Amino acid sequence: MSVSFWVAFRFWLKLGFISFGGPAGQIAIMHQELVENRRWISEKRFLHALNFCMVLPGPEAQQLATYIGWLMHRTWGGVIAGVLFVLPSLFILIFLSWIYIAFGSMPLVAGLFYGIKPAVTAIVVQAAHRIGSRALKNPVLWAIAAASLVAIFALDMPFPLIVLIAAVIGFLGGRFMPQYFQTGGGHGAAQKHVGAALIDDDTATPAHALFSWRGLCKVAVSGLVLWSVPMALLWTLFGWEHPYTQMAWFFTKAALLTFGGAYAVLPYVYQGAVGHYGWLSASQMVDGLALGETTPGPLIMVVAFVAFVGGYVRALLGTEHLFLAGAVAASLVTWFTFLPSFIFILAGGPFIESTHNQLKLTAPLTAITAAVVGVIINLALFFAYHVLWPDGFSGKLDMISALIGLGAAIALLRFKRNVIHVIIGCALLGLALQYIPTLIK
Repeated sequence: MSVSFWVAFRFWLKLGFISFGGPAGQIAIMHQELVENRRWISEKRFLHALNFCMVLPGPEAQQLATYIGWLMHRTWGGVIAGVLFVLPSLFILIFLSWIYIAFGSMPLVAGLFYGIKPAVTAIVVQAAHRIGSRALKNPVLWAIAAASLVAIFALDMPFPLIVLIAAVIGFLGGRFMPQYFQTGGGHGAAQKHVGAALIDDDTATPAHALFSWRGLCKVAVSGLVLWSVPMALLWTLFGWEHPYTQMAWFFTKAALLTFGGAYAVLPYVYQGAVGHYGWLSASQMVDGLALGETTPGPLIMVVAFVAFVGGYVRALLGTEHLFLAGAVAASLVTWFTFLPSFIFILAGGPFIESTHNQLKLTAPLTAITAAVVGVIINLALFFAYHVLWPDGFSGKLDMISALIGLGAAIALLRFKRNVIHVIIGCALLGLALQYIPTLIK
């Protein structure tokens, strides 16, 4: 039995529209759908693929979708899964960016955001709980997660350094304490309630996923062409100093620095887009981040907002084509930001598939996954701080946001409500709170 290409296509398209909650929430949604509900892939194979994606620069949830799509339906399956994960978000952000920059501040949007932000915080907490309960199988992995949280929260340690330290711990642990670094194992709750998966623990790697030097070279050359041809066209048509060309070059570099998800690279994007190039203001950058938090797709899609504002405000295609200038900029940076992710997966996937039963190679990845759980908890704390204390700890606690977030957490963790239902409910509640004082007056 196998899943047809078009059945998978419909699922990846649906995922592109429901992938809220940042990488943690998106990975949790994929786990629930692909491992628990549909049984397309086993827990062990899912976590092995996730471990690989965690190591790579770029949006790990989008890369995971690409990896699973590639494993099921060859190169085109991976390309379709990865593209559909991003495309709805691109269209939505182009539209919202246009509304934002063309029509200014809108009370309607502010009300929706007020309710959504606490819900997103709760979604990240739920995702940390879901992934941690499956990845942290023993005290050693729990200790790695706790140390990772302390390192990034209290010591402000760079995420790449955390990954490197975790990988070294995993490598040494796999040699001297292998029992603590086994993936899968017998403690996963999912294994007790669901049957065999289509791609199970012992399912042979399909022929197209076997490593070959020819396949690696083919992917590498294709990636080089797909990057260099549009870059050369931009350079030829506009020149090297033109904002379109500089956006393409800048976000190529950003894509290669995105270890640990969007929040690890946002300081670099902020420094370049706001400080160096002046494509948008600091306050606009913050608003763009809010849009990125509350739309489906990878959080790094905030780069589309950055580019749209830069293209629109600077009228790069003339004052009569402001929307087109912004849309072209957003599409360009999306291409150059996500292209490396596809190359990494299609080039590295065959090697990773050859290692899923080799502890000496999987142990470092297992330790990295444990460390990332701590990073996800840090992300939840980051959200909670900015949502509950919008003016900093010196200001007042926003009790209304706290109650909305608590209600969302109870709905997700206690009553297992759908993420989309929770977001919609909280958005409507935030909108009602925005207009209730006006109605009372």
